Amino acid sequence: MGDLKLLLYTFSLLFLFSCTEKKRQTEVIVFQAGSLAKPFRELKNAFEKENPQIKVRIEISGSVECARKIADLGKNCDIIASADYKIIEKMLLPKYTDSVRKFATNAMVIAYREHSQLADEINQENWYRILPKSAVFFGRSDENHDPCGYRTILLWQLAESVYQQENFTKQMLAKDRAFIRPKSSELLALLETGAIDYAFLYKSVALQHKLKYINLPKAINLSDFSLSENYKMASIEIQASKNKNIKIHGAPIIFGISVLKASKDKPAVKHFYKFLFSEKGKAIFKANGLPLI
Repeated sequence: MGDLKLLLYTFSLLFLFSCTEKKRQTEVIVFQAGSLAKPFRELKNAFEKENPQIKVRIEISGSVECARKIADLGKNCDIIASADYKIIEKMLLPKYTDSVRKFATNAMVIAYREHSQLADEINQENWYRILPKSAVFFGRSDENHDPCGYRTILLWQLAESVYQQENFTKQMLAKDRAFIRPKSSELLALLETGAIDYAFLYKSVALQHKLKYINLPKAINLSDFSLSENYKMASIEIQASKNKNIKIHGAPIIFGISVLKASKDKPAVKHFYKFLFSEKGKAIFKANGLPLI
């Protein structure tokens, strides 16, 4: 009787180990930018519907924070999707990944709601005079965590020259600091509740959430590849880790994605990565306002 119990116990342990191992092998972990939350949620759902044996687990942070999780905290993931491919290049190559794929473009806009202060007056030509007003509140993301945050500041620097507004960046940096958030997607709740009137966001995010937005001139919205040299005139230094700062120059917005070295041979990871750029995956990106490169 004792031998039978021991045998059953052994089989139980083997079964549990088998289930755990199977789960580990069929789970894909993705660290992704907050600005990619909606399309990746749709990609995850569509992929899991076709591949119920594989589960995709998504962790959302600002892109810089995503890279820090890997490089500084030693957290494991299979794929990183960043709002700026340069973050992967500067923080993860070549130690953690071999390459980064540039996959989508975007543009900076100023999003707002119908009842925002001076919503009837603000436009592409006067926004830089309205946002500094004391009665108007705007939000932005943290430049040390999120590319949308440092791109907002680069945009302000370019605006100084385009609109001939001396000290405009300094003025904007000092204003409304209570409404800085780790990632740009967190600004949506501030807009919805009326805590802020305006938010600096990607055009894709404004489209996904059906927000009103101001299209900014190409000279400052970081969307035009023909203006790359002009964008370089703006620059900012951000804290990439506790002991390392990196300099970011203005450039056209390009999102990047990479499979980590430790995961490049996993069949489930390969399968999900391939799905991202299948016709179905491309259609999801396109429907979410992300033009693919």
